[in-house]
Amino acid sequence: QVQLVESGGGLVQAGGSLRLSCAASGRTSSLYAMGWFRQAPGKEREFVAGIRRTGGSTDYADSVKGRFTISKDNAKNTVYLQMNSLKPEDTAVYYCAASREIMSRYTFRYDYWGQGTQVTVSS
Repeated sequence: QVQLVESGGGLVQAGGSLRLSCAASGRTSSLYAMGWFRQAPGKEREFVAGIRRTGGSTDYADSVKGRFTISKDNAKNTVYLQMNSLKPEDTAVYYCAASREIMSRYTFRYDYWGQGTQVTVSS
């Protein structure tokens, strides 16, 4: 089993920045990729960014490309999401996810999920 704990959410003005962290514990050696997803009120959970634990290749949703950066520190079993130039439409609960087999944009490909952290961007 793997446990994921997110932190770093909060309230920020449009144009500002936040950095989210996701600390993994348990059988982290079994993980292949990590991802960030978000869910706004009344909307489906959507992919934001993903990263492979080995090699570090990344993927981003078009809506955040050029503004958000996903990174990892395998020694700390932590994944980060640096969010710059935030917009009100980035407001959502952000979830960290981990997959044992694949890096994907689909939620069903991920085996473990954190509890989420709220990000609110005011205009």
